[in-house]
Amino acid sequence: MDATQLLKGVLDLAVLAVLRDEDGYGYDILRRLRAAGLEEVGDASVYGTLRRLFNNGLLNSYVVPSDEGPHRKYYALNEAGRAELQSSGKVWHGFASIMEDLLRERGKA
Repeated sequence: MDATQLLKGVLDLAVLAVLRDEDGYGYDILRRLRAAGLEEVGDASVYGTLRRLFNNGLLNSYVVPSDEGPHRKYYALNEAGRAELQSSGKVWHGFASIMEDLLRERGKA
């Protein structure tokens, strides 16, 4: 199974989860996703996801000046984003539970 296809369906949830405890800028979010085990995630996918989540009202953004290059645009979960994370997390856990049940080997009769 191609993990990149699975990732497309859960990237929004993964980005929201990464931002749950700490704000981040694009590359930082990408790095945290990869460090969590989503090595296949692409730069463009993360930046597109951030724009979409922001445009859908789930994230706030702010700019932080940088002494070592261009300013960085940080993203933060807002209340709508936290509600979406909780709701989508419940859906994910339910789906994952169903898949675990389906994939669990059963005793042969």
